[in-house]
Amino acid sequence: MAPEKIEPRLLINGKLVEASDKKTFPLYNPATREKIVDVPEASEEDTNAAVAAAKAAFPSWSALSPTQRGKYLKKLANLIRESHDELAYLEAISMGRPVSQFHDSNWAAAEFEYYSEAWLTPQGTTSLHTPGFVNMTFRQPYGVVGAIIPWNVPLVFFAKKTAPALMAGNTVVLKSSEKAPLTSAKVATLVEKAGFPPGVLNVLSGQGPLSGAILSSHMDVRVLTFTGSVRTGQQIQIAAAKSNLKNVILELGGKTPAVIFEDADLEKATEDTRYSIQWNSGQVCIANSRIYIQESIADRFIALFKEKFAAVRAGDPKNKDTNHGPQAGEIQYNTVTNYIEEGKKTGSLLLGGNGALHHLGGYFVEPTIFTNTPEDAKIMKEEIFGPVVVINTFKSEEEVIQKANDTEYGLYATVYTKNLDRAMRMAKAFEAGTVSINCASPTVAHDMPFGGYKASGIGREGWVVGLGNYLETKTVIMKVDDA
Repeated sequence: MAPEKIEPRLLINGKLVEASDKKTFPLYNPATREKIVDVPEASEEDTNAAVAAAKAAFPSWSALSPTQRGKYLKKLANLIRESHDELAYLEAISMGRPVSQFHDSNWAAAEFEYYSEAWLTPQGTTSLHTPGFVNMTFRQPYGVVGAIIPWNVPLVFFAKKTAPALMAGNTVVLKSSEKAPLTSAKVATLVEKAGFPPGVLNVLSGQGPLSGAILSSHMDVRVLTFTGSVRTGQQIQIAAAKSNLKNVILELGGKTPAVIFEDADLEKATEDTRYSIQWNSGQVCIANSRIYIQESIADRFIALFKEKFAAVRAGDPKNKDTNHGPQAGEIQYNTVTNYIEEGKKTGSLLLGGNGALHHLGGYFVEPTIFTNTPEDAKIMKEEIFGPVVVINTFKSEEEVIQKANDTEYGLYATVYTKNLDRAMRMAKAFEAGTVSINCASPTVAHDMPFGGYKASGIGREGWVVGLGNYLETKTVIMKVDDA
């Protein structure tokens, strides 16, 4: 459902405004390469104003009861659900996500709904272990939270970052990705419609080196939560350390291995792993870009995987029959195609990789499979973020564990086997924040912590642990006169 007019604005201190210097940046439809709209580019003045508004709003927002704060989150959840069709359309034209696969409005609404009633979860503790004292801890909000979200599933991350931070009593300044700012801009209008007090939730669009960098180094931002690339995460951590040592939560890249043993349900393993790397055109941090198949079933698996992976319906992401959209833009397209050319130098190209979707006119990359690729090859070590998979073989459990863990990433890992003991051994041995058994990414559990080992991140997000990320712990020591 196309909106009558697309007119993105910044949300600063409760008002939808243009950039203070009227500066904008163009946004292009990756499926057609045509310009969609000019988007406000938040200036230094705008970013500082948003932080100042959030700081000013913090005392009164944090003083509200959790049920009062929750009412605003519930209103926003309802408005997001009502706007599903428009949000799907905006994501399709801004980053190429097929509307047939867009369920993000329900996910985002569920985040706000959950946190609106999750206020009982974080509680302090008491202790009588010190004679003559009653000691306790308080859980209190930090203040201003900066949130920088990625372009691949922006609506979901909008909710995952802001809902727990707001419910904990913090105020928020969120910066959307310049590649996919439209759903965030739409939600900004819904925040205004829901009646949030001015300054409680501010939404900026703009470039990372400007507004993102300011949030990372701002002395009044006490927590910075970011999902995106390892390189940007490193820059954010450096900026945070050099400013006020703000608390940093990072969910970064991945290079997910999927290990398939000979006793696995081959049909299910093939379909699941195919979907994992093809969903959202491979632009998912937990997509299984490395598949290890036991030698005895390798030929059967590869033939079946190739058949399923090739059978995509690429085209206009606004078309409900499309299940394979473009890469999010020219930069991402060039990155993926460069990796494919690099892969041709080291591995065997089994499918794709030859520009078969160029006739569509957008930044489309066809599903691509490499086999027999050395473990130290570039496409085995670096995150491609496209519909490109490497399928290699293995003989033993010990061998494949070594190969699966031989990466600086550790976000997600998958194993398929009917042997429960083996499944548990693999789950323990994987160096990954999430391990799935007989299912593949993007399968996650909302009530479980999510985050990465090694360079894949710092901290954990998720319903049960989410509020804790945005609450300080204070110890209170009270002397009691026994007389």
